[in-house]
Amino acid sequence: MPNVDSIWNAIAKLPQPTLRELFDQDADRVTRFADTLDIGGNAILFDWSKTHLDQDLVGLFSQLAEAMDFASAREALLTGGIVNPSEGRAAEHLAQRGTGAPASVEEAAALHLRMRLLTEAVHEGAMGPVKHLIHIGIGGSALGPALAIDALARSTAEFRPLVDVHVVSNIDGNALEAAFEVCDPAATIIAIASKTFTTIETMTNAGSAVEWLQEAGVEDAFGRVVALTASPDKAVEWGVDETRVLPFAESVGGRYSLWSSIGFPVAMALGYEGFAAMLDGAAAVDRHFAQSEPADNLPLRAAFADLLYTQVHECQSRAVFAYDERLALFPDYLQQLEMESNGKRVAADGAALDRPTAPVTWGGTGTDAQHAVFQLLHQGTVEVPVDFIAVKQPGHDLDPAHQRILLTNCFAQGAALMAGKQSADPARRYPGNRPSATILCDALTPGTLGALIAFHEHRTFCNAVLLGINPFDQFGVELGKQIAKEMESGTGGSFDPSTQALLEKSGLTT
Repeated sequence: MPNVDSIWNAIAKLPQPTLRELFDQDADRVTRFADTLDIGGNAILFDWSKTHLDQDLVGLFSQLAEAMDFASAREALLTGGIVNPSEGRAAEHLAQRGTGAPASVEEAAALHLRMRLLTEAVHEGAMGPVKHLIHIGIGGSALGPALAIDALARSTAEFRPLVDVHVVSNIDGNALEAAFEVCDPAATIIAIASKTFTTIETMTNAGSAVEWLQEAGVEDAFGRVVALTASPDKAVEWGVDETRVLPFAESVGGRYSLWSSIGFPVAMALGYEGFAAMLDGAAAVDRHFAQSEPADNLPLRAAFADLLYTQVHECQSRAVFAYDERLALFPDYLQQLEMESNGKRVAADGAALDRPTAPVTWGGTGTDAQHAVFQLLHQGTVEVPVDFIAVKQPGHDLDPAHQRILLTNCFAQGAALMAGKQSADPARRYPGNRPSATILCDALTPGTLGALIAFHEHRTFCNAVLLGINPFDQFGVELGKQIAKEMESGTGGSFDPSTQALLEKSGLTT
């Protein structure tokens, strides 16, 4: 087996046919680079044929996976081994979906049962009338629930959420007040999602939410609070009765925590069966990831393309466009998943890296984005790989023309990025040969959403393994938080002149 550097050199030296040439050279290209997974009777198509991957590149990237001991890293993830060496921890979000160390899988099942029983009790009136839930968290404790609620809990002619859920993360009081304005305090419960139950933004918002209940005349405001945490003792100390504390394992990281009790608001809105279907959809992708060889492993193949563009094409960003309003928050969710996981500058052993790691993940919703940013994608001077995510079955009952126009625009953008267009007028010339991938779901269900999220979790992990970095720590978020605490407490001493002037002009210091 060649060493890692020689494999990267071989990848960089391969000829670079255009996308059109790749299709011309391989009549089976669509079949070769587009595969379908069945998720509870609904198919998801993963089409990577409009990327510059070919069989030679897949072969070399498969060698890279072997050289980086991908098989052992995957096995450690699947069995609850240490995959976070800087903190000496496992990353056991897969145990929430039934894969992992037997004791961890058993614990996850027990905690899910506890969540199910509380969810059903609340639905049956154990906490009084409940029409609204204000879910307070930040980072993964908010992004996952917000995505799932926005995607799955919209009112339609056929479906009404069991509870109206509002996810609040920002410490800016405007965010919390917006939830207060549409919720009846007499029929509202509060969920506080914090792994440590010390996160300053979350706990400040939680305190204000309890005060809102008290000021509205709710007799036992703390009796309307549910805690979702890996630190149950701190939740009880804060004032939450232990019967309304839903713990989750310390080994479940924040941006992977939707599968744990952090999914409580999803179960409240959809019923526990809806949350369980999300788990099942994710578990289906886990099985594919565990059992597939590198050339056929969909998350790994996506990582091969990601690395081709960051390492060889020197792309510094990747765009994601959801051609379905229900998935409008998906790019936001992926920003944390990918950039917090793989935005590193050192290898897992602490050695400095001499190559790029995560690109900047950004995106939006089609067709809105077409009228805002696609000018740059088609004719700008930077190359940006694009992922399109679309759903065949609409989430509305309006004229089918809406869905037809939506999907044709989605597919047309990928075709246009690839084909380009020549013109005698330079301003009307499109270079083409710009890559895209398309994920097409039959329907947006709890299962398919769970599968989409799990696919991207594994894709992120594969990128990390092939780069030799640790995707499960996030020390980069700590320094700014530490300095903010010093400013708040007045213990930070002097800051740079610009920061000091900002503090003074804001009235935060004298």
